Amino acid sequence: MNQNTLELTEQRTRYIGKVYLVGAGPGDPGLMTLKGKALLECADVVIYDALVSPQILAMINPQAEKINAGKRMGRHSLLQEETTQLLIEKAQTQAIVVRLKGGDPFVFGRGGEEMEDLINAGVSVEEIPGITSGIAAPAYAGIPLTHRNYSSSVTFVTGHESAGKYRPEINWSAIAKGSETIVIYMGVHNLAQIVPHLLTAGLAPNTPVALVRWGTRPEQEELIGTLETIVEQVEKTQFKAPAIAVIGAVVNLHSILSVARPSVL
Repeated sequence: MNQNTLELTEQRTRYIGKVYLVGAGPGDPGLMTLKGKALLECADVVIYDALVSPQILAMINPQAEKINAGKRMGRHSLLQEETTQLLIEKAQTQAIVVRLKGGDPFVFGRGGEEMEDLINAGVSVEEIPGITSGIAAPAYAGIPLTHRNYSSSVTFVTGHESAGKYRPEINWSAIAKGSETIVIYMGVHNLAQIVPHLLTAGLAPNTPVALVRWGTRPEQEELIGTLETIVEQVEKTQFKAPAIAVIGAVVNLHSILSVARPSVL
């Protein structure tokens, strides 16, 4: 056994527990997976994000330690490094450590980053997928992302700013030309910057747009417009995050299909 292997073996023996990166889904407790629910019910520690709904938090083992990673001492969230270090520390003393994330951990949830860091630290880890809001929120608004008469392709993209400024590395021109339906996560704040890119890329001003806020929850609301009107509508109505944006002809189905929207459990 070489020195590196010996060091890794010694490191692994420090961790008695396993970390589960669990997707909580978009909010409706009925969309929580059975596997995720079972882990919450037997967890020793649950470290959860701010957008996890109260109904899902109620599923957690009453004896479990619950840690809100969404806010701490006036800050909006723990630094990613702090969250990872907390997971590592808890795995040293607890058997089942759940990292509970809204939606799916691997879809704009930093789950891949956390898993990589945990593996590098020698911690046993597993990802439990969840239903992502980019699919669920439009569905609850009566907007299918694909439809044989409207769209055969979908692109998921983040519209979130980075380090206090808009992310210039996103190729909005390629996205506009490469897909019939565009789903933007965390895009409301930067909508005024995103829309001109899409128009410049060739999308028509009358391209339908839907914003779905608090998707799948009782307080869900939608704002329907076009690329030409949506920014003004957001400003006029003070439409706020968290919301998913759907862009494309499938949005026209909202007026027909929204009457059959699912009920929230």
